[in-house]
Amino acid sequence: MSAPDPLNDLGVRAGTGGGTIRVWSEHATSVDLEVFAAGDLAWATSRTPLVRDDHGVWQGASAALVPGARYGLRIDGPAGFDHAFNPAHTLLDPYARGLAAAPDGSWRGVALDSLEASGFDWSGTTKPNVPLDRTVVYEAHVRGFSKRNTAIPEPLRGTYAGLAHDASLAYLTGLGVTTVELLPVHAFVSEQRLVRQGRLNYWGYNTLAFFAAHAPYASAAAQAEGAHAVRREFAGMVRRLHEAGLEVVLDVVYNHTAEEGREGPTHSFRGIDNASYYRHDAHGRYVDTTGCGNTVDFGRAAPRRLVLDSMRYFAEELQVDGFRLDLAATLGRNDHGGFTPEHPLLEAMLADPVIGAAKLIAEPWDVGPGGWQTGNFPAGFSEWNDHYRDRMRDFWLGDLRRERETGTAGSGIGRFATRLAGSSNTFAAERGPLASLNFVTAHDGFTLADLTAFDSKHNLGNGEQNRDGANDNNSYNHGVEGEAADPVVRAARRRSIRNLLGTLLLSAGVPMLTAGDEFGRSQRGNNNAYCHDSELTWLAWDARSRPRSAPDLLATAKHLLRLRAENAALRPTRYDRHGEDVPNSSQMDWFNADGETMDQDDWNSPAERTLQYLAASTPDSEAVNRILMVVHAHESDAEVVLAEHAGVTGYTLLWDSADEAPTDAATEHAPGDRITMAGPSMRLFRAHASE
Repeated sequence: MSAPDPLNDLGVRAGTGGGTIRVWSEHATSVDLEVFAAGDLAWATSRTPLVRDDHGVWQGASAALVPGARYGLRIDGPAGFDHAFNPAHTLLDPYARGLAAAPDGSWRGVALDSLEASGFDWSGTTKPNVPLDRTVVYEAHVRGFSKRNTAIPEPLRGTYAGLAHDASLAYLTGLGVTTVELLPVHAFVSEQRLVRQGRLNYWGYNTLAFFAAHAPYASAAAQAEGAHAVRREFAGMVRRLHEAGLEVVLDVVYNHTAEEGREGPTHSFRGIDNASYYRHDAHGRYVDTTGCGNTVDFGRAAPRRLVLDSMRYFAEELQVDGFRLDLAATLGRNDHGGFTPEHPLLEAMLADPVIGAAKLIAEPWDVGPGGWQTGNFPAGFSEWNDHYRDRMRDFWLGDLRRERETGTAGSGIGRFATRLAGSSNTFAAERGPLASLNFVTAHDGFTLADLTAFDSKHNLGNGEQNRDGANDNNSYNHGVEGEAADPVVRAARRRSIRNLLGTLLLSAGVPMLTAGDEFGRSQRGNNNAYCHDSELTWLAWDARSRPRSAPDLLATAKHLLRLRAENAALRPTRYDRHGEDVPNSSQMDWFNADGETMDQDDWNSPAERTLQYLAASTPDSEAVNRILMVVHAHESDAEVVLAEHAGVTGYTLLWDSADEAPTDAATEHAPGDRITMAGPSMRLFRAHASE
């Protein structure tokens, strides 16, 4: 029988008769627990010295540590260039499940009992467990999603309860997405620089506490009631989304903390054990692979355990369905600072029966040496595929610009086709296309509409003289920067949006749609709106606040999502291998505009910008399905001979990106028929086969 893990049960275990606390600090020489008066967080009503065990865990008990108690830590230890002990500071327990702000700007933990013990009832709801091939991720901000929705009672707008409101659920289910990925909801604070400027961190990538839900996203009533009510409202949101069949994935930021650089605020980790929680160089300076001032040291067991315990708490007790790991390359850096897919933290996530059963999505990069690791995470993770994003933007926008300016697009169809079919050149065969989390836009960067309307970022409103945000966006304004009165320019932009949206939702892999892109939301050219909590970043719900084209684009998005769900050939779970029968792959054949099998010249020639992609599913749980996709990426129209293939008897048109809105009118074609493709555009057909 193996010995118990010495890092088990860190944090507080509170009951009506008092509670216990366990805190890890390798280098501390004393740790005291303080419990504060509920009405005066500067007045400690009790102080309990904790006792250190042989593994650096300090533990103790207090009759005052009951549910609802406000508590903090005072810790002393040695001096030295890599230490920051100061017993004058009251520190936040890293495992605190609730928070309370003290008048001096410091924080207190709030002891909570288990969700079940607090009386919360899941009412028999269970996780939807949407298969990965049927997953469509919708990246949204809790506050920004419902803040302007007048169909929701005003006190609930912009809250967990607002996201769980009937109006929100009806919209999400009607759209056809399956999985809501929320920007950070772990308790966070704004960086000191933003506070001095009178700004705030809207996105939330500056975590204060990894076990507490962000209180300002709860309704005012829940905030007034306290930390237990904030957690209850968060859990209620998860329950309501599950009742609607929707999954909840959290964007989690374990790579750094809100303590910033060495001169930043001391909330918790720095004062508990600076030398052990953060990476340092030989001179005691922080090693920063995150660009945020500090980097959590996952070469050590205690920080790894913190992450696993946090993930398990949210996945088990609060029933979330998965995690998107921000700057995940940092989580895979070993004790020498290099990335390895065999990192103990990554392997432990996959091996854990709770975490490993969740959806795990890696942002596979950071800003440190060797930080770009797309394709290198172990099987079991999906990864944000920046290669997909860049290729698809370049194909539909950058190449269009080059063709207009130089007469040639600059690239052929081959690299586009590889991404369309699941990025087999990036992900190992055993991982398959579902390792690719496909996206064209995300919270950081241009919106989909702005990609087609701005050549340059317009970030002056961020207070950094337009220095922040990416300079290389692969965007194209179609000849006019920003608002355009010319109907030709406006129509070209709408067509490009439809081409990008269609490509995203019909590609092999797991698609991610950014909230608002489905109706053409704009941030007026701001590609880094992290510090704007305003109508610039909130979704518009009133038709008068949306673009005139919004209804048509929204109808297109819904139509494409329905087509994806109905056609298994668009959703392979394994890569096809030429000449082999691979279950759950899509057998693929590629043809040029003349209906002939593509040769090497067709793949690589910049002049060849038209292809036909015939895919037949090989499912073990669905009916066999066949589709034909025709992609034409020149601006001029082109005649295409529909591909002839053994067994294929006809084609039914399902969607044409040249149309402003989808139509239900079925158009039938035979193999060998000649059709005229408007440029640039794409069409999807269902292929019929003889029995």
